[in-house]
Amino acid sequence: MKKPIISRRSFNTGIAAGAVLSLGNLKAFAGQKIKVAGIYTQPIQQKWDARLHLALDAAAKRGDIDYVFSEKVSNTDYVRVLREYCASGVQLIVGEAFGISKEARKVADDYPEIAFLMGDPFKPHGNNFSVFDNYIHEPCYLMGIIAGHMTKANKIGMVGGYPIGEVNRLFHAFMNGALSVKPDIKFKVTFIGSWYDPPKAKEAAIAQVEAGVDVMYAERAGVVDACREKGIIAFGNVNDMNKEEDGTGVVVTSALWHMESAIDHAIERTKSGTFSAEEYHSWTMMAKGGATLAPYYEFDSKVPEAVKARVEALSKEIMAGTFVVEINDNEPKSTF
Repeated sequence: MKKPIISRRSFNTGIAAGAVLSLGNLKAFAGQKIKVAGIYTQPIQQKWDARLHLALDAAAKRGDIDYVFSEKVSNTDYVRVLREYCASGVQLIVGEAFGISKEARKVADDYPEIAFLMGDPFKPHGNNFSVFDNYIHEPCYLMGIIAGHMTKANKIGMVGGYPIGEVNRLFHAFMNGALSVKPDIKFKVTFIGSWYDPPKAKEAAIAQVEAGVDVMYAERAGVVDACREKGIIAFGNVNDMNKEEDGTGVVVTSALWHMESAIDHAIERTKSGTFSAEEYHSWTMMAKGGATLAPYYEFDSKVPEAVKARVEALSKEIMAGTFVVEINDNEPKSTF
């Protein structure tokens, strides 16, 4: 039987000093590190999982938690790995339940003393199963505004993994931002049916450029390479694609996802014994530091000052709650 791939960082075998207080099924761990496990279906280099790993690793380096993780765990093996970690004595598990939500919730029911924070498109469950998703639609809208000003052909291309809510809402926000600038902009939308297939994403992007687009939203890795070859600009997704995906001179800016605030909230709740079934969506949005717009880097002088001023003003309105970016999880369609 295949065992989970465990990181070199392992749990301390001793029990840290501090009080342990019972609050219902969940306990409080005053003055202690808690034991946290991350379970990822992709390699931790894949940027969605990387954002979770980076946030948990930062907490471990601060000394707040002891952290182990398994990567490349398929959905067919996920429940087994989940149960193994539960049996090992963890207090908090962070992972993803897309495609296995029902099964993951059953595990949470069987271990009511453990806190679960899972990527999941559905509602929280029971008393100990909280959910999060990728809600970076706000900086995507801001990127759309910039893209709308920078396209000359009024044709924008978008290459994504799968047409699911967490991708669809980002595409729609980007499109709406661009349309707020130029209502006649047209879009070409392609989903490659994979979360990580750079050659396929590159091929899809090249086909869109040949169809006439002069700006791309690079939701998947591989798009930036196509844009470089074809001499057009791109906008990045989740991580800083200008610096992290060889996007210098190509990626104007990126919609960044930060999981630190959400992870730290879950850790604090677990330590205090107050963890409950919550929706963490707001923790991945701009107001709570879960989403930002990356710097413009070498494009700073190429983005008009009036456009930068509008983006900055709208950012403040979003943070204050006076401007709300629409959430649309329906599949976006090409318009030319």
